[in-house]
Amino acid sequence: MTIDTAFFKRCIQTLEIAHTRVRQCEEDSIEYDMYRSACVKEFEIILEQAGKLLRKCLVDFVHSPKAISRLVFKEVFRMGAQHDLISLEEAERWLIYRDNRNNTAHDYGKKFAEQTLQLIPEFIGDAKRMEESVREHAKRVADD
Repeated sequence: MTIDTAFFKRCIQTLEIAHTRVRQCEEDSIEYDMYRSACVKEFEIILEQAGKLLRKCLVDFVHSPKAISRLVFKEVFRMGAQHDLISLEEAERWLIYRDNRNNTAHDYGKKFAEQTLQLIPEFIGDAKRMEESVREHAKRVADD
């Protein structure tokens, strides 16, 4: 199975730009609201894509791809750490990111958006490291 991280990488770049721009805007401006919304949306997209990419990698470590498809989101990240695709510390942060998303799934208000903005700097770093790890894993598997 080919694992392509191009879309994931593009989403990370989009988030970086939106996050830079939101910090440059006045908090009560329309531009701030636009870039904050862009940050939240990219956060959600990257979070889901991260889970999908890890699932694809984990198939290489099990006897049955069905076993991976049955894992819930948090189990995917725990198993990713077990197989050194991400560090244990990163896995724990990914679980926090997911909790942030789940706990506020129906609250698209200012409070949720501001809480998410607080997570973005570390989230970007974790997403970049995951993209690199997934890409390297895919290359190793292809070379074998």
